[in-house]
Parts: sequence; C-alpha cells; structure tokens
Amino acid sequence: MNVEKLDVDRNKSYVITQSLNHGNVKILEWIFKNFSKDEIVSEIINPMRGVWYPRVLNYWQKKLEVKIPEEKYQKAIKRLYDVKNNQNVLANN
Repeated sequence: MNVEKLDVDRNKSYVITQSLNHGNVKILEWIFKNFSKDEIVSEIINPMRGVWYPRVLNYWQKKLEVKIPEEKYQKAIKRLYDVKNNQNVLANN
C-alpha cells in the first residue's frame, strides 16, 4: 500500500490496526490524538483477520481494558509457520 496516497478516513481500520500493531511511540501518539478511544477500542474488539501479533493484541486488550472472544482472537492472530519443523513460530508469543 502506498502510504503517501493513503486516505486515513477511508482506511481508518487499516491505519489504526497497523499503527497499533507496528507503530513506534510517535505513531501511537498520532493515533491517539487523531482517533477517539471508542474508534481505537472498536478495532481491538472487532479485529482485522490474520494481521495481529499475539503479544500486541494481548497488550492492547489489557491497556484498553477490553476482552475479545477467543474465536475472534484466534481469527485475528497472524500465523507464521516454520515449514521445516511444522510449527507456529508465534505460538509462544
């Protein structure tokens, strides 16, 4: 995705999710300044499928004091597999 052409309003879900998942302090400050807590919480309790790192999603659930159902959580988690050993690389994260 070309960030320079990104429409923040139109791609709000993507922007919030990727920023929470990958952002540094400066990006996170921008997110919390430009989006309401309700908008941010909404992205946590209705997570995009297959894009979240377990540690990150766990952190934001605790930080924002929300809990998502296990089924939604499992669908939201990014799955990276070690093909050689046939195991989930992120299983212990």
